[in-house]
Amino acid sequence: MAAGIAITLQNIGAMSSYLYIVKSELPLVIQAFLKADPNSDLWYLNGNYLVIMVSASVILPLALMKQLGYLGYTSGFSLSCMVFFLTAVIFKKFQIPCPFEEFTANSTAAHLSLNASAHSHNYDNGLVHEADDSHCSPRMFTMNSQTAYTIPILAFAFVCHPEVLPIYTELRNPSKKKMQQVSNISILVMYTMYFLAALFGYLTFYDNVEPELLHTYSRIDPYDTLILCVRVAVLTAVTLTVPIVLFPVRRAIQHMLFPNKTFNWLRHIAIALVLLTLINLLVIFAPNILGIFGIIGATSAPCLIFIFPAVFYIRIVPKDEEPMNSTPKILAACFAALGVSFMVMSLSFIVIDWTMGSSHAAGGH
Repeated sequence: MAAGIAITLQNIGAMSSYLYIVKSELPLVIQAFLKADPNSDLWYLNGNYLVIMVSASVILPLALMKQLGYLGYTSGFSLSCMVFFLTAVIFKKFQIPCPFEEFTANSTAAHLSLNASAHSHNYDNGLVHEADDSHCSPRMFTMNSQTAYTIPILAFAFVCHPEVLPIYTELRNPSKKKMQQVSNISILVMYTMYFLAALFGYLTFYDNVEPELLHTYSRIDPYDTLILCVRVAVLTAVTLTVPIVLFPVRRAIQHMLFPNKTFNWLRHIAIALVLLTLINLLVIFAPNILGIFGIIGATSAPCLIFIFPAVFYIRIVPKDEEPMNSTPKILAACFAALGVSFMVMSLSFIVIDWTMGSSHAAGGH
């Protein structure tokens, strides 16, 4: 039951973060295509309306599929979109000069230059003519109020445990060895992409990187064609990923509430509708994506990565085979204790950040 609850929370957080990207990025894409006024009150530039439309027209039909295997094609396409995103981030590193000498003449230009009171900048008609070269020197470590979110977000990013069983059941001639190979390759590929995107994103903007990387590019040129294509690719990727993440959540809910029931289409559809409705409400009313990542990464992620595997191992392996004072069970207990300490530490830092009122500040990541 505890594992089912953790899986549900973890994947609800994942789906919320993906739909939050749709909410924030899709209006900018439409605005760029139509050359619309960003300050207009047009309904199709309202992210809340757009995320509901995408959920109803694209995500829900895919989520109603009975088998996960059919979504493998959409998953492969979304992965290719993220490869395109990574390629663009690397390319932009060598195209955008530092210090940032030219910006669009609006208020966001001043925001990207950041910390005007602490550094020497001269502004004239919205253009930055001088910048401190210290902004263009990478630092190995950065400590600020946002550091509290770093480890939870990393944990959140690599929690793939809930997807293991659904993927295993879809394998042709499934075996433990084959599933291990799938896991190793998947984690290696994702780690490489995460690392390179983070590295080149940081080496492009340094201390001026915002919580949402694509927004940082928009502050230089909101109508950049390449970044516009990247936005479309990222939107496609996250939209097609949501139905895949919904499957293990639905399976966990069915296991908790209807453990002895056979497959039923009405229940299958009802769970998907309720989940998407709750997630849309969370996305519409959540202040930013950072809070979603931080809280889920600090709660359910430690449970799925550290605590539950260790506890399950201690409980499942009989005491006559391995007593509690055996080395494997001692290591498992230490692993669980590490997860508990990690959870307490992360939540404490996040709460401190909230009480200081700095969790909504942009930049400095």
